[in-house]
Amino acid sequence: MLGKTNTNLESRILDIFHHLHTHPEISWKETETTAFIEDLLKAEGVRTYTFDDCTGLVAEIGSGKPVVAVRADIDALWQEVNGSFQANHSCGHDAHMSIVIGTILKLKDAVKNGTVRFIFQPAEETGSGALKMVKKGVVDDVDYLFGIHLRPVEELPFGKITPAVHHGAVAFLKGKVIGPDAHGARPHQGTNAIDVLSSLNKQLKTIYFSPFEPYSVKMTYMEAGGQNLNIIPGSGRFGLDVRAQKNSVLLDLQKSVEHTIEQIIQLYDVKIDYEWRDFTPGAEVSSEAEEFIRQGILQTHGKDMLAEPLITSGSDDFHCYTIKRPNIKAAMMGIGADLKPGLHHPEMTFNKRAIFLGMDTLAQTVLLALEQGE
Repeated sequence: MLGKTNTNLESRILDIFHHLHTHPEISWKETETTAFIEDLLKAEGVRTYTFDDCTGLVAEIGSGKPVVAVRADIDALWQEVNGSFQANHSCGHDAHMSIVIGTILKLKDAVKNGTVRFIFQPAEETGSGALKMVKKGVVDDVDYLFGIHLRPVEELPFGKITPAVHHGAVAFLKGKVIGPDAHGARPHQGTNAIDVLSSLNKQLKTIYFSPFEPYSVKMTYMEAGGQNLNIIPGSGRFGLDVRAQKNSVLLDLQKSVEHTIEQIIQLYDVKIDYEWRDFTPGAEVSSEAEEFIRQGILQTHGKDMLAEPLITSGSDDFHCYTIKRPNIKAAMMGIGADLKPGLHHPEMTFNKRAIFLGMDTLAQTVLLALEQGE
């Protein structure tokens, strides 16, 4: 069993976290982040592999079977912070990278059998990064896959770690109302796209499913009109965030959304083009992988730190790996971090001690999977 992280390593990991936190990069633009991690790991003698057509990298320790993989997401969000739009690590990916880098440093001389593959994955926030890694073949021979994610305080307090996060499924829809503008004095000559979008937003709220099934539909983007207030806009754009805890419910929900849009088209006699983007499936958790994390928590921190499996309405493209490669046994560890006010809040903060708790647990979990998964 590996010991707890020592003070020298803690200090180094905090420095690494500070660099990653202050140099955020959005999805598919994580060029400097990739280079920073590659240079750091190469200096430690760790094998690394990059890609010629996308950001992200893979690092490996050991050789042979079994192959145990760990995923860290590396992208930041683009959002308004203190009055200006910028890349911002408000989802904890800077912490996730730090945890995984720390795990590599703890394990690089401790792995005696099997291969540990660390996937520093781009573009989790777009829901497409995991699919790219699958296409690259980085999980084709993987037996076990582990993910990590800081959890907001309302889900998990600091000092608690769950062996499984059961994310929901999500799909995004982008659409456009297409029509001619009209003079403000002659509204009868056109259809106001703002009326169309407002009606659509209201009608979406009348979609009902069983109250025993968690789900939601929200219009999260709307744009219509311009600088001239005497023009009635005939065109407008919109975006939807559609979620459900179960993949099957999400598919039914998507059909209901499409039906609602078609009703609005008929009601206003307008053209609306739309398409679904970035489907992220709900969690498919392996009981075996979950048990490795559970034992990792117990052996490292004891039963007081062990939390029950967590069900959350959030989503993560981590689960694309198991949807595309069903042979992989996977689970995501959730780490309580006193994270406030919440994920994706521009001023999100968390207790940095959670990084070390995550490192120690993840390292022990990987060793257990290597030893017992042969």
